[in-house]
Amino acid sequence: MFDSGVGGLSVLRAIRAELPHENLLYVADSAYAPYGDRPTEYIEKRATAVVQFLIAERAKAVVVACNTATGIAVDALRSRFSLPIVAIEPAVKPAASHTRSGVVGVLGTTQTLSSSKFSRLLAAYGDNVDLLVQSCPGLVDQVERGELSSPATRLLVEQYVRPLLDRGADTLVLGCTHYPFLRSVIQAVAGPGIAIIDPAEAVARELRRRLEVADRLSNNTQHGTERFWTSGDPDRVRAVIDQLWVTSVEVEPLPAAFHGVGT
Repeated sequence: MFDSGVGGLSVLRAIRAELPHENLLYVADSAYAPYGDRPTEYIEKRATAVVQFLIAERAKAVVVACNTATGIAVDALRSRFSLPIVAIEPAVKPAASHTRSGVVGVLGTTQTLSSSKFSRLLAAYGDNVDLLVQSCPGLVDQVERGELSSPATRLLVEQYVRPLLDRGADTLVLGCTHYPFLRSVIQAVAGPGIAIIDPAEAVARELRRRLEVADRLSNNTQHGTERFWTSGDPDRVRAVIDQLWVTSVEVEPLPAAFHGVGT
């Protein structure tokens, strides 16, 4: 699986819980993060390069653990590659079913919220619900720096969340895989009565389903392994992954052949 940085570890965590015997590969494309404010062509080329790398590492399925890459590039990836590609998207449907006030706030990156895929989500589930979208510049960068609860992070969260609450939102959708790592700050700002919805577990269940359909579930009885790569500085990225994954890991550099694509 891959993300523009370390945010997709929130999805990796759910997949590890759902599929304990699978060997998992993770690419943090940190040298090119964040994707959220990048041009469409740039994102497509980076996503394609990373998927090619994962296939070269014998991946039997790919999870796009990035809402921006899903919104911009997943259709192109599925048309180009034959292996199962599972994508993530903001959990608008369950949020629309959950809300009591009829107002749902969706937190996401600029590119995710402006994508055609997200527009279709709004059209499909927004008839009887007021869906408020809030772009959150800077939050991805805070997670990439490991600043999960700093005053600067809380200030940004307050800036983005309070206007949604003031308009009656009782449910917040985490529309970026980085945001679950800020969940405690978001909940503290929003208050205990506000529901926060993260789609990571649904993605993990869908990956299991796709592997079962393809008869590709691991028959290994031992706990699976994890390997990590990054296009950024491995030492810097490893320090943040150690913090988020809550264990010490080795992070390998992405091979030079997969650098520079899209720039």
